[in-house]
Amino acid sequence: MHESVISTYGYVRSHHVGGCTVLAFHGEIDIAAALEIQPRLDAATSLPRCRVVIDLSGVDFLDASGLRLLCRARLRVTEGAGLLVLAAPPPRVVWLLRLTRLDGCFTVLPTLDEALRRAAGPVTTP
Repeated sequence: MHESVISTYGYVRSHHVGGCTVLAFHGEIDIAAALEIQPRLDAATSLPRCRVVIDLSGVDFLDASGLRLLCRARLRVTEGAGLLVLAAPPPRVVWLLRLTRLDGCFTVLPTLDEALRRAAGPVTTP
């Protein structure tokens, strides 16, 4: 797959692999981080049939603001008939997704490589 230049902002790095946008969140994703991430997430999810992978492997903490970002991304991608995959969430994030019953709303895969392979495939809902 062809990979493009990585852009880094405080709590998010973005790059393209093939036809997929990868957003790698890192650090504590709270309200301050969410305010910084949202414009980049909105840009990545703005096009019809977009394919977006959110790499959560670098997340140390995720609160309701972080969950809101994920839900917003899902809504925007779904409305555009695209695909969103969450990659490599740490155990605490998996626990939070299960606790809030959001785990069934997302395609969640244990590694970035698996998420990229899934994003390259046909669009289906979780």
